[in-house]
Amino acid sequence: MAFGWIDEQAELRRRAGLVRTLRPRPADSPLLDLASNDYLGLARDREVVEGAARSAKLWGGGATGSRLVTGTTELHTALERELADFCGFEAALVFSSGYAANLAAVTALAPHGSLIVSDAGNHASLIDACRLARGTTQVVPHSDAEAVRKALHTHAGTAVVVSDTVFSVDGDAAPLAEYAEACREHGAGLLVDDAHGLGVLGDGGRGAPHAAGLAGADDVVVTVTLSKSLGSQGGAVLGPARVIEHLVNTARTFIFDTGLAPASAGAALAALGLLRREPERAARAREVARELHARLTAAGLEAVRPDAAVVSVRAPSPEGAVRWAAECRAAGLAVGCFRPPSVPDGISRLRLTARADLSEGQIERAVQVIGETRP
Repeated sequence: MAFGWIDEQAELRRRAGLVRTLRPRPADSPLLDLASNDYLGLARDREVVEGAARSAKLWGGGATGSRLVTGTTELHTALERELADFCGFEAALVFSSGYAANLAAVTALAPHGSLIVSDAGNHASLIDACRLARGTTQVVPHSDAEAVRKALHTHAGTAVVVSDTVFSVDGDAAPLAEYAEACREHGAGLLVDDAHGLGVLGDGGRGAPHAAGLAGADDVVVTVTLSKSLGSQGGAVLGPARVIEHLVNTARTFIFDTGLAPASAGAALAALGLLRREPERAARAREVARELHARLTAAGLEAVRPDAAVVSVRAPSPEGAVRWAAECRAAGLAVGCFRPPSVPDGISRLRLTARADLSEGQIERAVQVIGETRP
């Protein structure tokens, strides 16, 4: 029978407690949200929503084509200029998603014969990009700059080091300065995904590369998503103008994909404008993360110290994590639930988002619910 093996796989997932289900949320959900990636609370901000609506009314519901045909509007160009300027890079290129941006950057910058050195904690989009690239990938231990240096020593040709800036599972930051130093010793490029750093780290939320003094460097390329701190959707690659021009001509997820919807571009532009005027939002997100961590650990829970806005709480098992998250939801709190195969180390967790717009009362309530429902 066609696809008969799917039933066997479904049964294996069920036995392992790894079945995933979709939970459509209503527009007016009563849950306290610590599960989304809306770090600055901008997804429903009036200015951001109006930016989306205004752009949709002016440009239409969709981009109408790929970026090289009809899918590039003046709005896309304005967003690219603003992203590059805000983050401190020479140029930017906008994609329909952060996933597409990562696929584009890695595959275009790791040709046949090159070496890709990939951090073991990298996001699935970077892992998939490494698999699709024509270069050879060597995975090194998580956040180990010396391992990166040793891997580069084994290769005499073109090389690129690929890493998240802030890892999505535990919220820990990569040693970017050390990675950059290792790259420069060997003439390699550094490509980092700042999905969880933009809007949270750096001066006024300009990102982890900016905080590490790497913004604008001619050997550094950064990918970002518009769907987290900026409350929109889409992705971008930032870097030297010659790198961006190379992507325009070679990146398949740019050439063959429909351009970002105007509403998303407009929302992201509005969010960047708001963040310029209110840079304190980034510091508040970090403050909330530290407060959550302090209160959770004081309550006897095992939480990882956050470097940005992600707070990870260890669970005893995949099944225990699922039950824990479900009981939190029943008590009015939405939390993330990370378990294999989404976590590279096999440890199940609750994943909390430290949003900048959380009040002290909401923080206290969240910690109370998590403590009272612990397995």
